[in-house]
Amino acid sequence: MTAPALEIRGVSKSFPGVKALDDVSFAIRRGEVVGLIGENGAGKSTLLKILNGVYQPDSGGIFVDGRQVSVSSPRQAFDSGIAMVFQEQSILPTLTVAENIFLGREEEFLRFGLISRTRMHRAAAEELKKVHLDIAPGMRCAELSFAARQMVEIAKALSLNSRIKGDVTILLDEPTSVLEQKEVDLLFRIIRDLRDRASFVFISHRLEEVLDISDRVYVMRDGKVVKELPSASATVKELHQLMVGRQLHHEYYREARQTEPSASVVLSCQGLTRAGAFHDVGFSLHEGEVLGIAGVVGSGREELARCLAGHVRPDAGALTVGGRPVQYAAPYEATASGVGLVPAERKIEGLVAPFSVAENMTLAALPKFVARGVIRFAAELDTAREWIGRLKIKTPSPETMAGSLSGGNQQKVVLAKWRIAGVKVLILDHPTRGIDVGAKEDVYDLVRDMTAEGLAVILLGDTLEEVIGLSSRILVMKDGAITARLESPPGGKPAQVDLLKHMV
Repeated sequence: MTAPALEIRGVSKSFPGVKALDDVSFAIRRGEVVGLIGENGAGKSTLLKILNGVYQPDSGGIFVDGRQVSVSSPRQAFDSGIAMVFQEQSILPTLTVAENIFLGREEEFLRFGLISRTRMHRAAAEELKKVHLDIAPGMRCAELSFAARQMVEIAKALSLNSRIKGDVTILLDEPTSVLEQKEVDLLFRIIRDLRDRASFVFISHRLEEVLDISDRVYVMRDGKVVKELPSASATVKELHQLMVGRQLHHEYYREARQTEPSASVVLSCQGLTRAGAFHDVGFSLHEGEVLGIAGVVGSGREELARCLAGHVRPDAGALTVGGRPVQYAAPYEATASGVGLVPAERKIEGLVAPFSVAENMTLAALPKFVARGVIRFAAELDTAREWIGRLKIKTPSPETMAGSLSGGNQQKVVLAKWRIAGVKVLILDHPTRGIDVGAKEDVYDLVRDMTAEGLAVILLGDTLEEVIGLSSRILVMKDGAITARLESPPGGKPAQVDLLKHMV
């Protein structure tokens, strides 16, 4: 039998207080797409970092085409035919598309000691064709949408085909988390077209997508591979049970806990407008309400959320919070008035990665932990421990660096921060993006806890199903305007098609 394109044998890795990987083995055959799933904290991120040369295993090895390879850096991984497409993206926004695709490989385009931009752009154009991305190679990545930057990441990984003579394995870490359905369909078509030249490891919390694109699925739990099974015979329910060790709750979105909003209005806006983003937006938000905002990318809902949280200023219109007219010059003014934002890009905007879990949790409420100009560290740690327990955050201690946690646990830290700050309105921008089904259930429980206490929530969900399941009322946006307003009571939820006809 021919050797697998990529194989991991008996890999273990420990950190202080945590055994992240415990004797993990799996193999990817040539031209195969293998799904890798597991809850946040199951060990997927650690395994990917070992494959990408960021971490070194305590034991075990990596084999490419049957030969053991030493992968001590991302460059060595790349040279061995292993490319990584990161969930949080590694694109440098100040560089051009071509410069990002060939970053670290500039010597391929040297002529008389100078880089030939013409040759580099020509080569980049060929790679962009593979992902059907029609943009100029000389365009700066800062000017691209998040989804377009994701496609550039994939083009960068696919450029290995023209450089490596042997087999290429591409690790896709949550590649669809920010893509619209048409972009997901395109990505899957690209993956299938490239199977004769590359193998893929597909990591996603969208289990339907894993079953759709993968040949086989490996399930991880608590640092171990607990099951390998063919995708053709697996079900989402079975995968979920294997991941979390329990069956999917019959009431996933906690509809029975949905509260009736009070008559008290905590936030309202009239005629809110920002040129090029949204116009003439008006609505009221009540205590205990989850107000969902649905719309495709470019509908204006993300910009509206950032405006309500003080990150951008409107050009016209009025905003009232707690009965007082407000005009925010900066996000801290929104926080002071009782409005918080859980951003979509949590690692960039939601957390200070080098700070500890405790420091991140108390950051928005720091005055509560200061006495005579000195931070009360004991009180800070006590509060952090309480919320670590309440939200089931997997961390060695409150003093662990927040950036080292898995995505789902990082999101829980961000949510805890705003609970500790005591905001009255919390804007959730894709709060479950890139986190597993078990962590999602914890987030849904937290949303219901907040509304039961009278907090108001504005939700930009990861899926229409999520928006419908969690919301009391739904606004639909298209081209910067509100096109529909739908009630979403328990037992009377609208269908997805009811929203879609107003979205597109």
